[in-house]
Amino acid sequence: MNFSFIIYIKTIIVLMLLSSCNNISGHSLETQDTATEAQKRLEEKANEAMAFCEKNNYNTDFCVLIDMKIHSGRNRMFVWNFKTKSIDQKALCAHGCGKGENLSTGAKPVFSNTDGSLCSSVGKYKLGIRSYSQWGINVHYKMHGLEKTNNNAYKRIIVFHSHTPMPTKEIYPQHLPMGWSFGCPVTSDEMMRYMDKKLQTNKKPTLMWIYY
Repeated sequence: MNFSFIIYIKTIIVLMLLSSCNNISGHSLETQDTATEAQKRLEEKANEAMAFCEKNNYNTDFCVLIDMKIHSGRNRMFVWNFKTKSIDQKALCAHGCGKGENLSTGAKPVFSNTDGSLCSSVGKYKLGIRSYSQWGINVHYKMHGLEKTNNNAYKRIIVFHSHTPMPTKEIYPQHLPMGWSFGCPVTSDEMMRYMDKKLQTNKKPTLMWIYY
């Protein structure tokens, strides 16, 4: 009886270990698939961005690509180097909290081009003049929406700025808190200092592209 009981316990342990391994493998595969898809989207957008910048006499050294489909606790703002075809810098980026029927969550951003919606807007932007900000490092850049999905950005006072509480490292599986952005692409002070230096040294307009 004791021997049978020991065999039974060992069998249960083995089954539990196998189940655990399967779950871990499945989770890793899911994460890897997501990263692969995000990388594919990034490279596709980078190629399109290069063609756009060449055609419209924009900065052809780098652009800023923001993939809002990526978990908000992971880096999803990328400075893409057109020369090396690689990422120079990456950081967290908050999306708009929205309101009413257009209320975003940490896991699911809602997009709108409507004034007062407090939502992020997808599309290409031209980064404009440098100005004072009450947030972060006290610097912001005006944003001019170039598509039907974001052409109210300037009127909505959508700007590129930082917020001091924004972490400099990924916080996944946690999401960024809602309320840090009313529609602006908000990043960390560290990233903003990096971008501020780069943007001030380039005379041509720089492309920022928010996509999903």
